[in-house]
Amino acid sequence: MKAGPTIGSLLRRGESALKGGDSPRLDAELLLAGARRCSRAALFSDRDEAPAPEVADLFLRWIAERARGLPVAYLLGRREFWSLRLEVTPATLIPRPETELLVERALELVPEGVSFRVADLGTGSGAIALAIASERPSATVVATDRCEAALAVASRNAARLGIRNVTFRTGSWFGPLAGETFDLIVSNPPYVEPGDPHLREGDLRFEPISALVGGPEGLEAIREIARDTYRHLSPGGFLALEHGVEQASAVRQLMIVTGYRAILTYRDLAGGERVTLGQRPRGDV
Repeated sequence: MKAGPTIGSLLRRGESALKGGDSPRLDAELLLAGARRCSRAALFSDRDEAPAPEVADLFLRWIAERARGLPVAYLLGRREFWSLRLEVTPATLIPRPETELLVERALELVPEGVSFRVADLGTGSGAIALAIASERPSATVVATDRCEAALAVASRNAARLGIRNVTFRTGSWFGPLAGETFDLIVSNPPYVEPGDPHLREGDLRFEPISALVGGPEGLEAIREIARDTYRHLSPGGFLALEHGVEQASAVRQLMIVTGYRAILTYRDLAGGERVTLGQRPRGDV
């Protein structure tokens, strides 16, 4: 009986099929490791082995889909974020490394071992809410999203990870939070302009457009959140937003006119102004 293709030959075939992409070798390794349910390191130690035919068939189907542009995260159904393995689907954005900056700044504002109320608006897969909740088990985190399919993914992520101090509510922004106040509100809202050419490139082509585009100037959701957050923040509470690198000045101005103080913008690893936070004055009632 003739043996099937080896791991090494499958990787070469996959890399060749993805030639011209941003990371053909890495994508092929991730997909084969996913199909085989093993680590990438195991691919190299077993490179002369022939995987089961169903594994090879699944890998080659995934390679064909990846060659069409479908994101690796959607093919595998998962993405790592803040050391958490999260389920992702086409109903959710794919969590990105730059969003970890928002988590870092949020955690600096949430004391350990203290009851603290946090809201995450437009949670998607739950990445931000779950990262904060996992690091601050004494905090209470509430996450909202208007997409029920996305919230179903976020709920499954919380259950699988055993994170119990986060709850999910269906509705747009503050709709499910009427009458409630928080010590910190975070959001990675839609902020891309409709005509941005990046929407026709890479993974963005397959991600939910409603979670990407933020109105004619990309600022509609940010403007709404900055305006409405103020009355949902406790005095001294903070709003932290992720935004486009060219929007920092506009976001700071929105916060100023709304009444926020102590406004700061932080740069991501590429040097772009990515996250801005502001504080509701403590004496404001």
